Amino acid sequence: MVWKTLLRHCISQPAAPRRQDPATVAALRQRLAAAGHEKLGRSLAIRHVAAGSCNGCELELRATQNLIYDLTQYGLSFTPSPRHADVLLITGVAGGNMIAAARQAREAMADPVLVLAMGDCAVDGGVFKGSPAIAGGAEAIMPVDLFVPGCPPAPAQIIEGLLALLEVNDILPARPVRVPR
Repeated sequence: MVWKTLLRHCISQPAAPRRQDPATVAALRQRLAAAGHEKLGRSLAIRHVAAGSCNGCELELRATQNLIYDLTQYGLSFTPSPRHADVLLITGVAGGNMIAAARQAREAMADPVLVLAMGDCAVDGGVFKGSPAIAGGAEAIMPVDLFVPGCPPAPAQIIEGLLALLEVNDILPARPVRVPR
């Protein structure tokens, strides 16, 4: 009897769609194109390591490759091999079983390497902060150059973070940069 009631009456509200302002997206595209060609002169390869993530950040990360943002047209792409990567992007809480994998990915990359911690979990452990099962974020396992907070960060925030990496310095910055929420 209960299941018939549940089938007839919707007990949850649909999620509100996340809409981006077209002007903001266009401005990000212009800045990304200018910074990419000026600083790199070639493509920027990103190696992503999910170090104990809930996959929320990964969904938003993949949204940066859709028709609205399309990072590949500006020379930013994801690579399956750390040997070809310029940026190591870490998501997740840095669980004990992924610490070695993240360090191996970093060691396989040619210097200079930019390390980006994306999402609240990668920044400081997020809601799991203080758990003995985690290292407490990406900075606990290796030096991080840029933090992109959010649970999960929106694609526009991810692009802002990548722009910050390109605009701040040609090589590794002396101190980590924090992207505002």
